[in-house]
Amino acid sequence: MILIGMLHYRKSPEDERKAFACAAVAKMEGVEFIYFSYGGVDFAQKKIKGWDYEDGKWRQREVRFPDVIINISGPRTERQVELHRQLKESIPFTSFSVGNKMKVYKMVKKGKVFSDYLIHSEELKNEALLFSSLNQYKKIVIKPFSGNKGKNVLFLEKIDFNHFQLVDQEKKRMLSRVDLRELIRRLKRENRFLIQPYIECKTKAGLTYDFRLHVQKNGKGEWEVTLIYPRISGNQKLVSNVSSGGYRGELDMFLQDEFGDNYFDMKRTLEYFATSFSSHLDEQYQCSFDELGIDIGVDRNQKLWIFEVNWRPGSKHREFEVAKRLIPYAIYLVNGCEG
Repeated sequence: MILIGMLHYRKSPEDERKAFACAAVAKMEGVEFIYFSYGGVDFAQKKIKGWDYEDGKWRQREVRFPDVIINISGPRTERQVELHRQLKESIPFTSFSVGNKMKVYKMVKKGKVFSDYLIHSEELKNEALLFSSLNQYKKIVIKPFSGNKGKNVLFLEKIDFNHFQLVDQEKKRMLSRVDLRELIRRLKRENRFLIQPYIECKTKAGLTYDFRLHVQKNGKGEWEVTLIYPRISGNQKLVSNVSSGGYRGELDMFLQDEFGDNYFDMKRTLEYFATSFSSHLDEQYQCSFDELGIDIGVDRNQKLWIFEVNWRPGSKHREFEVAKRLIPYAIYLVNGCEG
């Protein structure tokens, strides 16, 4: 019988909601499931000490190495990094990183097919590039190469030669040219940042929003839409992430309110984009992805723009929806490797 393992840095499956969902779906699919952490790996015996779910409770159990591993989280320590590497060399993993924002940008641009949906992005290397971008676009976005949930995203607008408005989350302040130069020097010391022209994506009520396209591969290795939903900002914020104070809307109702008679066409457009873009992105990398969270903006001309691509999108309150595709996909990987 196929044995699916779920690897996590947390020791107990009770601390990870996806574990129960995957255990339940695995039982329905007729395969075994084991949750384990790095401390339960025994390479000498090729054994795993982990947890399975039986008779309504988690129980500890020692089993052989799994046939496939759901790598639900990354390693946290040097020892975990080494164990992660060793496991990955001998057992297929379900998930692979898309890389940081600039890598995704370059891969999509190189692939050409979806390059028209990209927002022009450049690394913030010097002050001259920043001022040149402000002269060209008037309003720009500054994002860290790596980051999520809208953290450390800055919005900058040129008012005149010596005055600039900076928005950091909901806080607004005016900067002089000297202040702005100091800000850029500080940012470059802290992290690597990219700059983009600001794309306005607002509701009729003036609230910033975007769409999260959550897609997964199914038991045939084909992309399917798990869920599409709008994320709407609160209190006129420029970031729509739920973790930053925004909220999640219901797709059909939102589309009807914002697009009227064209709502159904927009829904089909989002669904087609979600699967076709994911298939194309897969082709640009040497690895094969299992799940993506694609953040899309729609401007006033109803043109789609790619804001961001995430390889481990959140799934709070829809763990079973995710597991219903994740477990069959894991089985598909095992059968594909055996074939």
